[in-house]
Amino acid sequence: MKLRRIRAMAHKEFLHIIRDPRSLVMGIAIPMLMLILYGYALTLDVDNVPSVIWDQSESVVSRDFISRFGGSRYFSIQKYVQSYREVEKAIDSGLALLALIIPKDFAGHIEKKASTSVQLIVDGSDANTATLATGYATVIAQTYSQEIALNRIRRMGGKSMNLPLDFRPLVLFNSDLESKNFIVPGLIAVIMMIIAALLTSLTVAREWENGTMEQLISTPVKSEELILGKILPYFAIGMFDVFLAVLMGEFLFQVPLRGNAALIFGMSAIFLAGTLSMGLLISIVTKSQLVANQMAMVFTFLPSFLLSGFVYAISNMPKFLQLLTYLIPARYFVTILKAIYLKGVGLKVLWLEAGLLTIFGIFMIGLANLKFKKKLE
Repeated sequence: MKLRRIRAMAHKEFLHIIRDPRSLVMGIAIPMLMLILYGYALTLDVDNVPSVIWDQSESVVSRDFISRFGGSRYFSIQKYVQSYREVEKAIDSGLALLALIIPKDFAGHIEKKASTSVQLIVDGSDANTATLATGYATVIAQTYSQEIALNRIRRMGGKSMNLPLDFRPLVLFNSDLESKNFIVPGLIAVIMMIIAALLTSLTVAREWENGTMEQLISTPVKSEELILGKILPYFAIGMFDVFLAVLMGEFLFQVPLRGNAALIFGMSAIFLAGTLSMGLLISIVTKSQLVANQMAMVFTFLPSFLLSGFVYAISNMPKFLQLLTYLIPARYFVTILKAIYLKGVGLKVLWLEAGLLTIFGIFMIGLANLKFKKKLE
């Protein structure tokens, strides 16, 4: 294998990329656009849940209770209604996802030290949002109830009552519980796999369709030199994308980077080598740009998005899907990126994922070399 021939092949591929604006757009602009769109649009945070209030009590006590919802960042009061019909209309139209209904005797029961009921109606169309909103509302109601009970004891001259359970949660690594802090690192991995496989999935197929493969076959360039020469330009583009993604994560999304940035680029290089070789393998096997593009999407986007742990927790998947995720290289890269970004750990902890990612890269490079044959068929 001679460096001069590899350089010549890489130079040829670079020229093709420069002369083809679509390749540059696909290689640089699309990953950044996807990162921005998904980074802002894909969120699991539930804030400002639109709510309506039917306050039948219309008392100081009820207004005090309602203020707990209005002052919370989790709820946004859109309207005060006067009937169940208005509640149904607000939820049906999408004006509100939640309705709080306070009975007429709310203040009287509170002042008489009797228990009372408050109805919460939630739109369950979005189960995740409904579950979280119900949980937030329940916490507000329980806190309000505890405050009333403690105030009654103090007014009666009793000693301060200690609650039987002093529950003190401590959230590590993502104390603000912002979904962007774990979505953006995982998003980098998913985008890199999709774009890398799509870029190289067209290279060899394009040579066959354009009729230039016969010319390459007649040259003294060896199979491994041709493959390496074709991968290098896209590898450079991919690493540049990683660099831009890290900058955007740091300055645009303010995602904390607690680990070693050099380790991110090192693991990205291994991941890119494997995914680029995977795309090249698809191109070698199919010899058709259309088929190669479709296969690349099937083998990269769907598994990476759904089965890598990027958004959906692997532990919540059916057992057979959990076993299938071990075949998805993006799973290991997503784990590595999230751990470096949020936990600040290194290879001492991530050695298994890094090792499996390296095996994937070596296997794909070897398989691409094995499948490519410098001869007409």
